[in-house]
Amino acid sequence: MAEALSGGGKAGEAPRTVSSKLSVLRRHPIFSHLEPDALDQLCRYAKYVTLKRGASIFSKGDPGNSLFAVVSGTVKISISSPDGRNAILNLIGAGEIFGEIAILDGAPRSADATANANCELFVIDRREFLPFVRSQPALSMRFIELLCARLRWTSEQVEQIILQNLPGRLASALIGLTEKRGLEPASQTIAITQQEISEMVGMTRESINKQLRAWAARNWVRLEHGAIVVLDADSLRDLVEAGAVDEK
Repeated sequence: MAEALSGGGKAGEAPRTVSSKLSVLRRHPIFSHLEPDALDQLCRYAKYVTLKRGASIFSKGDPGNSLFAVVSGTVKISISSPDGRNAILNLIGAGEIFGEIAILDGAPRSADATANANCELFVIDRREFLPFVRSQPALSMRFIELLCARLRWTSEQVEQIILQNLPGRLASALIGLTEKRGLEPASQTIAITQQEISEMVGMTRESINKQLRAWAARNWVRLEHGAIVVLDADSLRDLVEAGAVDEK
């Protein structure tokens, strides 16, 4: 729990009764298939934590002692260089989990995790979770599927950086975020700043702003404070598939 509480987090059972925790876990895509008895057991292991935006959850190199399930808010998974440059590897939203790599292999954390908004999390200790997973073969398969999805996501990011030009990388990132969040066509609002998306795709904020304004003029996107609204996903997909020849 120490790693989750660094940076101002609070843990406790009062904000979440047992029935409330069960309800949340029952809706969580990773745990929703569990039998009632297994859910009851998992509920006893899950500790409720609230974190303020900007709070550090864990740092690269920390021991991987806990698994985290996001109830609300967004968590940023990132790495940084000695000279202060940052790269965002993933944004984890409600209904997703993170910290699974270190909890499964026992190695140190491979990246930093930071609350990107005010968050509610469930935290499950590795000493309790590993025996639980061994007793739930179906849950093991869900984790294999999750790890495969993470690997595909990483491969796509590498492909974008190596093979696509700057507009193609930005378009791919926006499409990927809308699909990852399961956003409906009528409400494709991505809660992300231009600085954050620049750290995801390896572009300067100035380049991001210039490209987004060009797309806003075409009514492909709309820019809001702290968010980007995708208005024409098909045009962005066409840009990606065509190789992003036109930078505007």
